Amino acid sequence: MEAKERLIRHISDTALLAAIYRARETERSDAVFRDPFAGRLAGERGDQIAKSIPFSERATWAWVARTYAYDRIIREQISLGTEAVVNLAAGLDVRPYRMELPASLKWFEVDLPEILAYKEEILRDQKPGCSLERVRMDLAEVAARREFFTRLGREASNCLVISEGLLIYFDPDAVAALARDLAAVEALRHWAVDVVSPGLLAMLQKGMGQQIKQGNAELRFAPKEGPGFFTAHGWTPLEVHSTLKTGAQLKRLNLWMRFLSLLPESNGVQGARPWSAVCLLRNRSAR
Repeated sequence: MEAKERLIRHISDTALLAAIYRARETERSDAVFRDPFAGRLAGERGDQIAKSIPFSERATWAWVARTYAYDRIIREQISLGTEAVVNLAAGLDVRPYRMELPASLKWFEVDLPEILAYKEEILRDQKPGCSLERVRMDLAEVAARREFFTRLGREASNCLVISEGLLIYFDPDAVAALARDLAAVEALRHWAVDVVSPGLLAMLQKGMGQQIKQGNAELRFAPKEGPGFFTAHGWTPLEVHSTLKTGAQLKRLNLWMRFLSLLPESNGVQGARPWSAVCLLRNRSAR
């Protein structure tokens, strides 16, 4: 137990967990995406963290489906005119290096200085496929993030914000405040988020909550309204991509999970049933 407790020392260490699952997917002959840097970024500790959380190891498909769904939204929005992508809590994401992106695209990575420095060191000899700027910031610092969002509004007119794996660590009031700050900038036209139901949050808290707490963080955000939570804070849900159904499409589910994926979808109010999705929201202040 003591060895496990030392593995996740900070919330940023969960980025190692995400990276190891991208690395494992990359090694498959039928990989739905390839991340040639994930293994180096995750390192041995990423693999150790994953193996120390059996609940997460049984749900590898969910990590893959989430990444795939975000990739798809990013590609679609770029094809529709997105000029800039803003990755909040970017962690060890390397989409500017692994995806085919237009050279004219602006990409902003926002995260804490330590994790961005670690990533820069690993990728020091690599060149991104688009314009890339790393912004060292704690998103909990409201004044700093508002200033940055305002700057984005001056530099681009059509931005996509992504926050993969971020909001679950915020309480509902903090998510609402972030949503309002983003909605206040018209240029931030779309926002891709992932949400879980209260039922799935309870399972996650039981299955991996103790390890997450070792990094001084908690799993918190699971709106009973589902994607509708964001409607009161300036955003309209446009697309809802069920993680389970995405996993089924990618042929990453076991027999029992495939059976569950055949049940009718529900993108509205969420309750005790385990459910998660990647959602695309539209800023209602955007023209």
